[in-house]
Amino acid sequence: MQRVASLIHLPAARSLNLTGKGIGIAVFDTGIGRHPDLTLQNSRLKAFVDTVNHRPDFYDDNGHGTHITGIIAGNGNASRKRYEGIAPDSHFVMIKILNQKGEGNIEDVLSGIRWLLAHYRQYNIRIVNISVGSSRGRHFDENSPLVRGVEALWEEGLVVLTAAGNHGPSPHSIGAPGNSRKIITVGASDVMQTGNGRDYSGRGPTESCIKKPDIVAPGSNITSCQPMQTYSARLYGSSYDSMSTGRLYQSRSGTSMSTPVVSGCIALLLQQRPYLSNREVKFQLKKTAVDLGYDHSRQGWGLIRLDRLLYL
Repeated sequence: MQRVASLIHLPAARSLNLTGKGIGIAVFDTGIGRHPDLTLQNSRLKAFVDTVNHRPDFYDDNGHGTHITGIIAGNGNASRKRYEGIAPDSHFVMIKILNQKGEGNIEDVLSGIRWLLAHYRQYNIRIVNISVGSSRGRHFDENSPLVRGVEALWEEGLVVLTAAGNHGPSPHSIGAPGNSRKIITVGASDVMQTGNGRDYSGRGPTESCIKKPDIVAPGSNITSCQPMQTYSARLYGSSYDSMSTGRLYQSRSGTSMSTPVVSGCIALLLQQRPYLSNREVKFQLKKTAVDLGYDHSRQGWGLIRLDRLLYL
């Protein structure tokens, strides 16, 4: 996370005492496990909804959701701040839509969306992070129930972000719900910045010729929280690689990891300017992203940079 912090200029936000305090994020994923940076001391988990197994208590039988939440909101206490997330004072709700293997179905996602539409005001949720997605196909075009479901969250005023997927570098390799013209689709910037590694980030345009992705952020070898009970599995349209780096933290790669980087940055922006609408947030991302010199189908508007986003 220290490398990510440097690339996105996170110290600029900390100089303004921006930590995401008061901003709520809904995470759609595999769940959330016990971890000192998230759910043990001074837990900021405000609600847990399990649309898969319908269990009342929070858990993560895969590990992906805990990792994602740590990137956004981990306070880094167990690592002496080395693996602190982007918005460590933000709070969150976890909506479990994926099983132990990282697999899911549309109805579970839609069930989670219905719950959030009914409860987001109660928890002051401003941001929705969906670090999963489908393979592209005619059943998942921009008029599919999945895309319409996430767009209902956007129309309610929430800032919705999803991963571009890891089916690149072929064109038209962004699946649903990242093919929505409304929500913010996040790709990985690493190969464009270093010239090394696997070029996995999903590319646009979509099958309907919508220009995607919208923005890119670091996504490779991101170290973040893993549950105190760990599991290993691949996810569809998410991280393609993972490596354990200790009992409490794990390194993973994919656009799944890029998406919460941007979600955390938006939490800082909304702490600074809580009056911004989701459309205004999207415009600010577009206006302040750093052009990396690649086609829009690879980089979108460019790399997120907090010093520019926060007008420093």
